[in-house]
Amino acid sequence: MNIRPRRRPAVVLDLTPLIDVVFLLLIFFMVSTTFDRETQLKIDLPEASAVETEEAIKQQIAITVDSEGRFFVDQRELITHDLPTLARAIEKAATGRKDLTLVISSDRNAPFQAAITIMDAAAQINMTRLSFIARQLPQTE
Repeated sequence: MNIRPRRRPAVVLDLTPLIDVVFLLLIFFMVSTTFDRETQLKIDLPEASAVETEEAIKQQIAITVDSEGRFFVDQRELITHDLPTLARAIEKAATGRKDLTLVISSDRNAPFQAAITIMDAAAQINMTRLSFIARQLPQTE
């Protein structure tokens, strides 16, 4: 008769699958998390490298927005800086042509609402060709 107590085999816990699952969860959360850093970004706009041709200049209406949000249509300041006045000024400068391009040049400190107002005025009078002007980058060699 064998009275000796039986020894239970030692429990071995394999941690490799647990570590794999933790790493997969970590990667999932890193990829699916959105990082909102809009307030920390320093943006210095506008600059571009494209150059405009003279032929395109003849087929356009220049709209300028200064840093205070005032509108200028073909170098003439508008009396009031609201949507209906801007739409009438663009329509008058277009002289009935809907194929002209509206070339918008804006101060980098101009309110964003000014650009939205210009696009809204163009949409009201069915002008769909818009172009934004930016300062040309210096050539690097």
